[in-house]
Amino acid sequence: MQDQESYFAGLYGGSDDPYQLRTRWYEERKRNLLLAALPRQRYEHAYEPGCGIGELTVALSKRCDELLAADFSERATEIATQRTRGLRNVRIERHQLPDDWPHDAGPFDLIVLSELGYFLDESAMRSLAGCCRHSLTVEGALVACDWRPDFKGRVLSTDAVHAALAALGLACIARHEEDDFLLQVWSRNGRSVAEHEGIR
Repeated sequence: MQDQESYFAGLYGGSDDPYQLRTRWYEERKRNLLLAALPRQRYEHAYEPGCGIGELTVALSKRCDELLAADFSERATEIATQRTRGLRNVRIERHQLPDDWPHDAGPFDLIVLSELGYFLDESAMRSLAGCCRHSLTVEGALVACDWRPDFKGRVLSTDAVHAALAALGLACIARHEEDDFLLQVWSRNGRSVAEHEGIR
């Protein structure tokens, strides 16, 4: 845990946007792909752990009645709080997962795990996956989007993270794969967007 604290303290100590989420086309494009992959236009109650500085949080807030976003890093949550100031449907908290999973705040009809799972060890990732299953509504969607190349600070491979979530037995309704990242969406009911809208 101390290693992770030092890792994130170093990241945010040097910049308020260490991943250049606000300026890189790669990051903007990835957010747009994630948002487009969501099977419903609107969600009642969403949870976004690992929110970082809140760039995806702002985008998700436009699709959610209520959005709880959280991060492990104290500095990241401070920046995210400033970034989302004025958004009445957003609440920012500091969570260390899986221990601080907000069971009492659920259930959620959308859970977004973006660039999070690979910081956990295998046991913690399995526990996190179980928390997702427990807190997801009958019509809920679970999203995971993760960087694929190796980097300092990685504990699990992206494939291992997604395998832990796939093992929940939810239906995979969307998958987008590139050399850089893997995006998958799972749902309890398994119906496609076209089926939801009565097109097929």
